[in-house]
Amino acid sequence: MTFEELGVSEPLMKAVEELGFEQPMPVQQQVIPHLLSKEGDVVALAQTGTGKTAAFGLPVLQRINPDDHTPQALILAPTRELCLQIASDLADFSKYMPDVKVLPVYGGSSIESQIRSLRGGVQIIVATPGRLIDLINRGVARLDNVHTVILDEADEMLNMGFLDSINEILDHVPDNRKMLMFSATMPPEIGRIAKKYMHDPVEFVVGTRNEGAANVKHVYYMVNARDKYLALKRVVDYYPNIYAIIFCRTRRDTQEIADRLCQEGYNAEALHGDLSQQQRDVVMKKFRERVVRILVATDVAARGLDVDDLTHVINYGLPEDTAVYTHRSGRTGRAGKTGVSVAIIHSREKGRLKEIERIIGKKFERKEVPTPEQIIEKQLYSLADRIEKVEVNEAEMERYLPGVIKKLGWLTSEDLIRRVLSLEFQRLLDYYKDAPKIDFIDEKPSKKDKKERERAPRDEKDKDRRTAEKGMERIYVNLGKNDGFYAGNLIDMLNKNIEGPRVDVGRIDLMPGYSLFDVRKKDGHRVVNSLKGLDFMGKRVYSEVAEADKDYARAATRKARESYGDEPSASFRDKKGRSAGRKSRKK
Repeated sequence: MTFEELGVSEPLMKAVEELGFEQPMPVQQQVIPHLLSKEGDVVALAQTGTGKTAAFGLPVLQRINPDDHTPQALILAPTRELCLQIASDLADFSKYMPDVKVLPVYGGSSIESQIRSLRGGVQIIVATPGRLIDLINRGVARLDNVHTVILDEADEMLNMGFLDSINEILDHVPDNRKMLMFSATMPPEIGRIAKKYMHDPVEFVVGTRNEGAANVKHVYYMVNARDKYLALKRVVDYYPNIYAIIFCRTRRDTQEIADRLCQEGYNAEALHGDLSQQQRDVVMKKFRERVVRILVATDVAARGLDVDDLTHVINYGLPEDTAVYTHRSGRTGRAGKTGVSVAIIHSREKGRLKEIERIIGKKFERKEVPTPEQIIEKQLYSLADRIEKVEVNEAEMERYLPGVIKKLGWLTSEDLIRRVLSLEFQRLLDYYKDAPKIDFIDEKPSKKDKKERERAPRDEKDKDRRTAEKGMERIYVNLGKNDGFYAGNLIDMLNKNIEGPRVDVGRIDLMPGYSLFDVRKKDGHRVVNSLKGLDFMGKRVYSEVAEADKDYARAATRKARESYGDEPSASFRDKKGRSAGRKSRKK
């Protein structure tokens, strides 16, 4: 099938052919004819990178009246980056339609220039919801003649809290307009918007609902929590030509990981909400031009990014929402190309991994973290390949070659190769010297072991819980689930109160009345000193390096309280199992 057979006009066909579009993609084959010749609104479910912009952009441009200089089509996008990308694509498509004007409208840019452009006359507005509402309230953006409304990445807009803004904007648009929603997933809110604002919507599904992108391979590495950054570095080192986005949950993690990668010689930058719009633009420009090869980003900052040819998406831990994973992985494997979505997880994330597999209909392949030998071999062959393919400027080199040959002529070709490789890889060789395997070992106990563990006295189980992993220090803190204290509170407390280098936290055991967690041995006493005496929801914090033979389940609460002159807990029992509370009342 060709674009001509879909009904696309000659000026648009000429433009898309120059852009290299040869045959329409599946979503374009379904959507374009419907928008050009049929009634009814459209809900299209398709992954990013499947040609959605052309699917709605070409018919919208074809339906524009160039003699009418009022807005006739409105396209809403969740982020400034996507807004600019759509506007740029529409400008490319309309190259041979000189009287059609497209205006991107977004926050973080001069509203005065946008007002001037609107007053000068535009036919298509591509907007983020917040800035468009501002322009509507100023009486500048008039939508009375809009005949087509498009919500691109509608699920992203809902995730970002734009539902009320969308409702407000749609109240200013004529009821008889044609409406399209493009989405990668189908949350219930999409259905509610369709029911409220759309007329007999037709649903087009490219692939399967909520599935991962077809050309993306899903793999995971399982390591101890303390080794996640080491695993990340090994994955990056194993792929010499990597061009990737690393997704993190928090702004702090994003900035810290980007900083650590930069300090260790990687071309990396952070993208998160604490950056100004100008800083974000600079980062994205460098990433798109491949000056920066690794972008470390939060989900909010990376929404709507349209970057071609990503080799990898790396999940530095899995997101809580499966739809978020779908969007992350959809950043690679676009336009018919292949990509890899990597998850670096610890053992407690296996359940979430299974849930994601169920939703996207794809299996994750477990891989071993690349070993130092594998990494160095891969890097060596990559360098050899670059040397083999390098273009040599014979004329220029002739001027300098005699002197260099005189200097190095005594070396054999083998000696010369050894020196070149050492020059390039000495840092890697030094870093990975004697580096251990860091994969988490899934040790499934036998039935006999399970029975023995069940028969084991409670004290032995507690002792096992009090034992730190190799190379780590076990830390006790007198806060537990009964105090409303969970892993997130612990991480937040450490981030806010520990000065100096970041502390890597390993295994965490949360009990009703206390908690135990692992940190590196060198950080143990620094963590204890930083936590002692803090206040958590009115309770004074006590912490110490855990002792393997100490019964924290019985004595920890009393010890903490006695340290600060408080009365022993009424629920504490003495060594004979008698309640200290009842004993004191008898007296």
